[in-house]
Amino acid sequence: MSKQQPTVGVVSLGCPKATVDTERILTQLRTEGYDLTNSYEDADVVIVNTCGFIDSAVQESLDTIGEALEENGKVIVTGCLGAKEDQIINVHPKVLAVSGPAAYEEVVSAVHNVIMPPKHDPFIDLVPPQGIKLTPKHYAYLKISEGCNHRCTFCIIPSMRGDLISRPVADVINEAKRLKEAGVKELLVVSQDTAAYGVDVKYKTEFAEGRPTKTSMVGLSEALGELGGVDNFWVRLHYVYPYPNVEEVIPLMAEGKILPYLDMPLQHANARVLKAMKRPGNVEKTLERIKNWRKQVPNLTIRSTFIVGFPGETEEEFQDLLDFLVEAQLDRVGCFQYSPVDGAVANDIAEAIPDEVKQDRFERFMELQQQISADKMQAKVGQVMQVLVDEVDEQGAIARSMADAPEIDGVVFIEEAVHLVPGQFVKVEIVAADEYDLWAKPVDEFVNQETSYIELG
Repeated sequence: MSKQQPTVGVVSLGCPKATVDTERILTQLRTEGYDLTNSYEDADVVIVNTCGFIDSAVQESLDTIGEALEENGKVIVTGCLGAKEDQIINVHPKVLAVSGPAAYEEVVSAVHNVIMPPKHDPFIDLVPPQGIKLTPKHYAYLKISEGCNHRCTFCIIPSMRGDLISRPVADVINEAKRLKEAGVKELLVVSQDTAAYGVDVKYKTEFAEGRPTKTSMVGLSEALGELGGVDNFWVRLHYVYPYPNVEEVIPLMAEGKILPYLDMPLQHANARVLKAMKRPGNVEKTLERIKNWRKQVPNLTIRSTFIVGFPGETEEEFQDLLDFLVEAQLDRVGCFQYSPVDGAVANDIAEAIPDEVKQDRFERFMELQQQISADKMQAKVGQVMQVLVDEVDEQGAIARSMADAPEIDGVVFIEEAVHLVPGQFVKVEIVAADEYDLWAKPVDEFVNQETSYIELG
């Protein structure tokens, strides 16, 4: 198509780390003067940022590429599935370019090959200091590293994204400060392995905002905690591998520097299965650590994910996982049936579990965890807590508590609170609960009324 202002469409699939990659690409394109759209029809070219983690994600990516080709015709593919160029070309030979994850310059160059950027006009081509964001104005993902040094046998991410490379801690802190100044109230720290941040640079100390800061999860958490604290600025840690250094961030949660929330994928609870996965296998030690963390931070929320139907998993080993759920009493839990994604070492470890057995174990797992979750949520009725408003409509407000990450956890419904605004911190009393969500009424509605956002364009 031909228009006066070159326009790029985008479809972003996959995890928050991929969202950050898309945001960086869009920021560069907007800086060069391109218009951005989420419409196939209005775009001169469409970028599809793909996911390739499991088979269902691969299929969704291939289907989306096909849809973009059908609706627009000019498609540039990037992201994790892009690391398997042949797989894409075999299905969709008409794509214009294919690149792997975090290939920012390659994607922008491919756009240039389709349609050159317009003449730069600094009075029109304005980009906010925090860049283009795909999230709502009051929260943002903060990616601190790329890649992973682990070789978990069920995972192919290192083959796509490479070994761990940490961002300079000063750059991360500067970005966090810019985001806060732009009106962001919650930072979600993401990476493939947040607890390993800095290991590749030997945890070196840099000056960030004029202060010596160690390139480590703890050093970064301390610095981010100085930006405000949980009363007016939330910092949430995701993808925390269960290293010993987790013990060092627990005091920061107890002090209210960062949110009392740990997203820690544990994957299983049987020692043999964990060894086959190449994951930490001391289950009793894990339970002991969880008990100790909760002693220090009674309101700690622990989120985790698990895999059922791993090759060779026996009924007895699955029962160990169920027993662990009962003992650990985790707050937020996700479960995946093992997916034999192409290239995963685990595919050849043992005989595959039949699909009907995987489905049965998945249902039994979720039934048990749902009851655990329901009991824990019911215990919150009558409590007064701080929440962050995400949306407001004619029925009231939808918010999240400190225990709720956006899109993956529950929400807090505040009925008839139509006067609230997104990005506002509010104190509420919990009046009802189900297995995953809460209902509340305002107690102190104007804890923080600052809503000075910058339009992202």
